[in-house]
Amino acid sequence: MLGALKEIILNFQDSKLNCGVSRDMNISTISGKATICIGVRRSGKSTLMFQIIDKLLKKGVKKENILYLNFFDDRLYPLQHTELNIITEAYYSLFPEKKNSEKVYCFFDEIQLLNGWESFVERILRTENCEVYITGSSAKMLSKEIASQMRGRSVSWEIFPFSFSEFLKYNRIDQEGAFTTKKRLTVQKAFDNYFREGSFPETTGLEDSLRIKIHQEYFNAVLFRDLIERYDVFHPKSVLDLAHRLMDNIGSLYSLNNLTGYLKSLGHKVQKSTVSDYLLWFEDAYFLFTIRMFDASISRSNANPKKIYCIDHSMIRSVSSNILVNSGHLLENIVFNALRRLTTDIFYYKTKNGKEVDFIILRQDRSKELIQVCETMTDENTRKREVNALVEAMNELNLKSGTIVTKNDDEEILVENGKINVIPAWRFLLSYE
Repeated sequence: MLGALKEIILNFQDSKLNCGVSRDMNISTISGKATICIGVRRSGKSTLMFQIIDKLLKKGVKKENILYLNFFDDRLYPLQHTELNIITEAYYSLFPEKKNSEKVYCFFDEIQLLNGWESFVERILRTENCEVYITGSSAKMLSKEIASQMRGRSVSWEIFPFSFSEFLKYNRIDQEGAFTTKKRLTVQKAFDNYFREGSFPETTGLEDSLRIKIHQEYFNAVLFRDLIERYDVFHPKSVLDLAHRLMDNIGSLYSLNNLTGYLKSLGHKVQKSTVSDYLLWFEDAYFLFTIRMFDASISRSNANPKKIYCIDHSMIRSVSSNILVNSGHLLENIVFNALRRLTTDIFYYKTKNGKEVDFIILRQDRSKELIQVCETMTDENTRKREVNALVEAMNELNLKSGTIVTKNDDEEILVENGKINVIPAWRFLLSYE
């Protein structure tokens, strides 16, 4: 194992960095703490690490002072059953002059695959002159348990696939300054491409058949490697069937009873508690997200049906049966992910008269914002339904404004208690991101 580690470390020293498109993130480091970047598979975590490495090199850090390991590398599989101190032993045997004299920058990709990584990282932060960067595909790395095991020696950042702003940057489309007619039309066309292609960096610009194939590979990798293998699921087919059921019902309400009943109708002998575990695992892998109804009572909020969303709207098309999924649900999913980048405090709202508003978010200052999603406001009945739901919610929450996100409509509607901003999705995304 020591020889393999040395070879991998030296291979990186000779490799060329693939830095890709710079992300709209300012990853700040804190002395003595590991920087942890967490997100779904293929969201660009490794590329972000290379961008950080590139910045260090440009600041004058020597490449020999950088230790990079990607634990998806099959050659590192034996490390799952080995004392992890062998990592630093391999590095310092190659560069003994660095020991205790120069700072070493450690980059550990997908480290959650290793048992006991927390104590290893905590130990080298405490005993070595180093700075540590970590990526992982599990939200558990955000948990209090990890913070406790590392004795507070970590700060975490969430990494998502491309935002619309990053998608524009990837396609070299200017988004700075005033929006002339030409620029607006260019950005609108780019949004149509974003709507079709999705947000995963690797699928941007691909033809439909190849993008669908890659999305399906992502889907299977998340289910089998991040869920079924990680949690040693006894009935893997039940996880697969549940995932397909949820992908067919993005943006729709669900209950544990209904989902459990559906799986039992397919012949799966699963309990409601098992289905609840599956849902938590989906969210832990940054794959499917659940939001609750907004209510001051947590017990009432949990007792009501919940809504489901996916990490990428185009993946929904590639994986679902397309029987129940429509373009309105996909637009709603895009808006959800824009909000999720901003906050985890996302709910749906139901008025006292039973009218539903797609999203209510709580900002850091605890102020509330209502957001409705509607593909088009051209139909008068649709317009009346969406506006009336927002007006009722605004009255109940004592808010003076609300937002309706559409595909193309752009207007301001004055109502008795304030105003409703109707805004096209591309403009909404750029303003939020």
